[in-house]
Amino acid sequence: MKIFSNFDSGSIEVVSIENKDQVQLKIPNDNQSEFYQWFHFRLETQAEQSHTIQLLDLKNSAYPEGWNGYDVVASYDREEWFRIPAEFDGDTLRFTVIPERSSIYFAYFAPYTYDRHLDLIHMAQSAHHCRLETLGSTLDGNDMSLLTFGEPEEGKKKIWLIARQHPGETMAEWFMEGFIQRLLDEDDTSARALLENAVLYVVPNMNPDGAIRGHLRCNAIGVNLNREWQTPSIERSPEVYLVRQRMLETGVDMFLDIHGDEAIPFNFVAGSEGIPSYDERLANLESTFKQALHTVTPEFQDQHGYDKDEPGKANLTVGSNWVGEQFKCLSYTVEMPFKDNNDYPDPLYGWSPERSVKFGHDMLAATLAMVDKI
Repeated sequence: MKIFSNFDSGSIEVVSIENKDQVQLKIPNDNQSEFYQWFHFRLETQAEQSHTIQLLDLKNSAYPEGWNGYDVVASYDREEWFRIPAEFDGDTLRFTVIPERSSIYFAYFAPYTYDRHLDLIHMAQSAHHCRLETLGSTLDGNDMSLLTFGEPEEGKKKIWLIARQHPGETMAEWFMEGFIQRLLDEDDTSARALLENAVLYVVPNMNPDGAIRGHLRCNAIGVNLNREWQTPSIERSPEVYLVRQRMLETGVDMFLDIHGDEAIPFNFVAGSEGIPSYDERLANLESTFKQALHTVTPEFQDQHGYDKDEPGKANLTVGSNWVGEQFKCLSYTVEMPFKDNNDYPDPLYGWSPERSVKFGHDMLAATLAMVDKI
C-alpha cells in the first residue's frame, strides 16, 4: 500500500499506515500560512479490498464546519469524479472504500490542473474574437493570463470575470470553462449578442502558484489574494497588482469574482452592500441580476448565503468590494458549494465539474440580461 501526492496540486502527509483498515493522514498547511483544507492524493493498493482512511486534526483546519455533510471526491481515471460517503466526528473525517482498481485518486474537489488551464486559454485564443495576453509573472514564475473577448469600442460595456483567487476552489475554473465555451460558440446567439454590446475580460486562474502547489487559499508565500485589493504589491501579491492595474486602464462596468464555499451547500452571490458609495442604483442592479439568475437556472438561490455588511462597513481589501467602490459598478462574489446543491442533490456526484460548467453557461445568459442596464 502506497500514498502519493507528487503531482500538480497534490497535498497530503502520511501519519501512519498500520494496515488497510487504518490509514491515517493529515492535510499540510498552505506554504507560510495557517490555512489548510485542500487535499489531493493517490492510493495504490490491492483492488477489491476494503480500506478505511482517516483525515486527522480537522478541527484546526480553515473551515471545520465544511466537513459536516461532506463526501470525499474520488476518481480512477481523473475524468469521472464521484463521491464516497464520509463521517466527521468534529476532528477526524473517516471514509471506507473498496477500490475496483489498484490505483485511485482522492481530492477535496475535482482538480483543475495547470495543463488543463493552459489548454483552456490556448483553445480560447484560437477564436478570432479572443486575445490571450500575459500580464506578467507570479512569484513562482508562472504566467498571469488574461483573455479578452471582443474589440473595445465606444459605448461597449466592460465586463470582468476572475476565478480561483483561492486556488483550492477548483469549481471556479470549471465554471470559467463553461462561460468561455459559450463565448466561443458562434452558433450561440446569446454569446453573440453579449459580444456585440460588451468586451469581456476573463482571468480563469488568479492564483496559478497556489493551484500547482496544492494550496487551499493562498499564493506561493502564504498571501490571501482576496485581502490584497486595496494595496497590492509586486513583491507580495503580483497576481492582484497586475489584474488591478489593467482594470484601472480599461474601466469596469460589471465584475464577477468566482469562488467556492466550504460550508454552505448552495449556489449564492455576495454583493457590495457595505461599500461607502452603495446606493439605490447599485441595489437595483444587484436585485435585477439575482432575478435574472433565478430566471435562467434553478441552481441559483438567494435564501442561504453570507450575512450582508452593514452600510459603510465593507472590507475594501476584498476584490468585489474594492471593485464595486472604485468603479461604482455592479460587483458580485459568486459562490458554489464543495458539497452539493441541497436544493437539487446528487448522491453519486454532489456538486461536480459538470454542474460547475453548466452554471458557467447559465451565468452568460444572466450577464446578457444586465448588459443594457449597467
